Amino acid sequence: MTRILLSAFFLLAAFSLSAQNEGDQFFGADAVHEIRFYFNQTGYWDSLKQNYTLDVYMPCDVTVDGLSYPTCGVKFKGNSSYNNPGKKKPFRIDFAEYVDSQNCDGLKKLVLNNGFKDPTLLREKLMLDFLNAHGIPAPRATFARLFVNDHYWGLYSVVEDVGKTFLKDRFDNKGGNLFKGDPHGDLTWKGWDQALYQDNYELKTNETANDWSDLLRFLNVLNNTPPAQLIDSVGKYMNMENWLNYWAAHNLFVNLDSYIGSGHNYFIYHNTGTDRFEWITWDVNEAFGNFQMGIPLQNLKTLPFTHIPQPMQQRPMMNRLLPDPVFKQQLADRLCAFLQDFSNAQMDARIDALADLIRVDVYADTLKFFPNNQFEQNLAQDITPGPGAPGVTTIAGLKPFILARRTSLLQQLAAYGCLVTKVASADDAFRMQIFPNPAVDRIRLETPGFWPESINLWNTAGQKVKSWLPEKSESQSLDLKDVPAGFYALSVGTGEVFLNYKIMIIK
Repeated sequence: MTRILLSAFFLLAAFSLSAQNEGDQFFGADAVHEIRFYFNQTGYWDSLKQNYTLDVYMPCDVTVDGLSYPTCGVKFKGNSSYNNPGKKKPFRIDFAEYVDSQNCDGLKKLVLNNGFKDPTLLREKLMLDFLNAHGIPAPRATFARLFVNDHYWGLYSVVEDVGKTFLKDRFDNKGGNLFKGDPHGDLTWKGWDQALYQDNYELKTNETANDWSDLLRFLNVLNNTPPAQLIDSVGKYMNMENWLNYWAAHNLFVNLDSYIGSGHNYFIYHNTGTDRFEWITWDVNEAFGNFQMGIPLQNLKTLPFTHIPQPMQQRPMMNRLLPDPVFKQQLADRLCAFLQDFSNAQMDARIDALADLIRVDVYADTLKFFPNNQFEQNLAQDITPGPGAPGVTTIAGLKPFILARRTSLLQQLAAYGCLVTKVASADDAFRMQIFPNPAVDRIRLETPGFWPESINLWNTAGQKVKSWLPEKSESQSLDLKDVPAGFYALSVGTGEVFLNYKIMIIK
């Protein structure tokens, strides 16, 4: 049985049309699914451990919410999340490993994460929801009760696989090279021999061709272009809007187990539609400052938005770009925009609703890594788990982390013109007027009583297609001449909320 929570967390995330993509039903609403593994092998657990070393699947019958998927591939996954003494290991499912074209709601693979360092089990879900709500390429997440041969194995977060199905959904193409930056994909230059990079990157598509020349051309430009030409040159190979979003969001959540910290846990995809690389987030279970890199928790909460790990030369996507004053201002602007939604006013109710959704299954999980009282405490306060608990000495409470991080960033960004003070009332949404709708080449936005701070247009795939710099006025005239016909969400940022409206453009 699937338990579902209907939520209106970010209005943009709820904006949808009739188009149905793979995984929309499975990931479409906050839910606790039920997944069951049935292993027929004697000593299946020892076989799973042996297969982990070999990185191969083993056959397993799987049911998802009562639907049967015979002879799937199942294996352990992860590094630190696997290498702990507990029995609650993370898993990967491949529905089509042995049965061609078998899928679950159009998805061939799913990842089950065990929350081994997160007493709340919410960090991953909260950050991935935030990224998806803001049009930043990232997998979707939900929850599932896992049963192994009918024994309850605990509550897991279920994360979308980043593969060809994901690429087609997000970028409308899937033929380009997809690289995973692991274990140390720092993007530094090592020379023109692709063999010099194969220990620190994984090619996930087009493996037979095994042509890394596009990655090497990009790395050469990134590392060897003179500073005066750097931004424009890198922009010919990398979607810089996408990179700014990635950097800002991971700094916002202080997710340092990523390129901006440890230098891995990301994908870059050579988008064949634009001939540029796209950043894709991966593995955010240590968001909210839970991957500390030797930095005290209080310092993580106040982490500079310009933070680059040492040695800085090992992060050329940060170290080489940040000295450019225009780029630095763009990074500050991006963080300022995200602070509209990163607030206790926006997120506390969301945290409470998700905690209510999973609480029964968390309490019933006897293999979890933290006791029930720490699940409750860590929603609203920092905790010190004590001896034997995995992870760091002190774990940030979700709600106080949001408050401290937001306060620090507002102080840091004030010098860059960031001022987030006005809180829109519920009546703002009703006072706003948008006309004509449908529109052809221009649309007028009326906001009686307040001035918009940002105006963005998003398509139904969650991608931002246009932005306007608002005038200091209650009336805005927005040019749509270069926007193709279709359905869109017009997102109006005002104070600490975004007001979103469905509009139609005709030509």
